[in-house]
Amino acid sequence: MKHRFLEITYRRGKPLAAYLYLPRNPGDKAARTDRQDSGLLIDYASDDRPIGIEITAPSKITLAALNQALSFAHQENATALCRISFQEMGIDLSQRAWLNGQNDSSQK
Repeated sequence: MKHRFLEITYRRGKPLAAYLYLPRNPGDKAARTDRQDSGLLIDYASDDRPIGIEITAPSKITLAALNQALSFAHQENATALCRISFQEMGIDLSQRAWLNGQNDSSQK
């Protein structure tokens, strides 16, 4: 997989958990996991490449916390991810600069 994508698990119509798949090789599996202060879990392959980020409480995570975890894993910020997915998870984007630093106030 060459691109990252976000998978969201719902229970009774509400986001229960999410997983941000990072670029990986076929057959990659998590060999170790690092817990971030925000509660995000970064999975690494056996050669220490980051392969995914588990979001255990999607409605409580901020975009800033997710981007901090991505930075820790030497990945680009999440600004290119699908904004609808973040809104479905309950991530508050209203106070955040979004795509290329544009203000999000026009989207309210």
